Amino acid sequence: MYKYPMNDKDRRQGAIAELIRDAALASQEDLADMLSDRGFEVTQATISRDLVELGAVKVRKNGHLAYALPDQVPPAPNPRLAGVLRDWVRSIDVAMNLVVIKTPPGSAHLVGFALDQTDLPEIVGTICGDDTMFVACREPADARALAERLREAP
Repeated sequence: MYKYPMNDKDRRQGAIAELIRDAALASQEDLADMLSDRGFEVTQATISRDLVELGAVKVRKNGHLAYALPDQVPPAPNPRLAGVLRDWVRSIDVAMNLVVIKTPPGSAHLVGFALDQTDLPEIVGTICGDDTMFVACREPADARALAERLREAP
């Protein structure tokens, strides 16, 4: 199988991702300095574009602002979802890659709608009946993680 060589942009963005994961970088200047140490000479505009393409955002890490990649940022709590779960969910169980949620009669669609409005990465889709809903996940581990997250919602 032929492997395509990585271009400069791919290598640079890989280095940026590695640096963000390994260090608390607070500024593009810090990032430029560290990239320079690795042999990449880039402008601030290039770094800015790379950060946008990587989805990097600034978050608080140990009390300081620093760049983080999307998979390092915990999802923001959804107060509406937490309220719906608290008020309408009777039980949450896991069956392979499905999360099975039980509600009072006629309430599954309410919970399903609230879940469909979130961007929870574990959720592939939902199916709602009268008092039961199935939340499909790609993997059993995703279903277990989602069930735990939903059980712990405030």
